[in-house]
Amino acid sequence: MTATVRPGSFLTLHYRLAAGDGTPVVDTFADKPATLSLGAGQLAPAIEERLVGLAEGAEATFELPPGAAFGERNPELLQRVRRTLLDELGDPDADYAVGDVVQFPTPDGQASYAGVVRECGPDWLLFDFNHPLAGRAVRFDVKLLGVM
Repeated sequence: MTATVRPGSFLTLHYRLAAGDGTPVVDTFADKPATLSLGAGQLAPAIEERLVGLAEGAEATFELPPGAAFGERNPELLQRVRRTLLDELGDPDADYAVGDVVQFPTPDGQASYAGVVRECGPDWLLFDFNHPLAGRAVRFDVKLLGVM
């Protein structure tokens, strides 16, 4: 009997996550497959929902409308950060440019989150903490290699 994906399943798969225009963000097809546990937050919930019920060996493509996979863009997640704070949190000699991705520690120091530099001011940087695919259509291609 072929195993099917259920909530909490452990999966081995190849997948490609792309913007609606086809620009790939993550693509494991040319490399090692990914392994993940459904429900552990490794994939967006809307993507995980579409995997449930697929059988081991299945190949599928899902098109998600703008905002469905990673939410809508939130203007409150555009934030100015003082250069003095960046110096405290990281390398005081670092140079930053528009488009750079910078990691920030969570308040408890146990994890990190990323922000993209959108503007550089004289003593501040404007960061966008939205997911890069927030508010955008998403395409998800998958080939399920193993389901446990």
